[in-house]
Amino acid sequence: MAAPQVVLATRNSHKVVEVRRILASTHAAIDLIPMPDSVPDVVETGSTFAGNATLKAEAVSHATGLPAIADDSGLCVDALNGMPGVLSARWAGKHGDDAANLDLVLAQLADVPIVRRGAQFVCVAALAAPGFRTVVSEGVVMGALIHERRGDGGFGYDPIFIAEGHEVTTAQMAPEQKDAISHRGAAMRGLAAALASLPQGGTSQP
Repeated sequence: MAAPQVVLATRNSHKVVEVRRILASTHAAIDLIPMPDSVPDVVETGSTFAGNATLKAEAVSHATGLPAIADDSGLCVDALNGMPGVLSARWAGKHGDDAANLDLVLAQLADVPIVRRGAQFVCVAALAAPGFRTVVSEGVVMGALIHERRGDGGFGYDPIFIAEGHEVTTAQMAPEQKDAISHRGAAMRGLAAALASLPQGGTSQP
């Protein structure tokens, strides 16, 4: 039988590429498909990463009748009291303006010394499907923010984030190297068992 179709609840093309690559490395026997244009965007009204991921996964699963994966992720900066957090994608006002968001964080930390520039990337991924109990998985990578962009890989805040134990930003890493340590990589790998429980051509309680 054909592998079960699973909808990835995002319109972020960078995220689609990254999640497909991560899940391929887990050998999950699924057919990951983009969110159909006919499915309306889900407003992220949750106050936590887990709340937003669950909200999106369940809404898209309900709209499509298929299993759906959603994630919510962001940068939590120590010197900014954990912000931008769930507001990371719209920190500068317009949703998805990576350059403006990054510029604003750099400006806010302009006078903060490197010893106080600790930060964490956090991702929560959720898998929902008709008849399922929603499964949630979290990934966190600790690190620090530098004063200027380095690297042209990745997206979002990657050009200014150096993970603990590394000397390059996540934007300077090869995709597979970044996946191995990233918050999204950890969160998505945490769904592997639930994805493996999806029956061919249907859904079940994981």
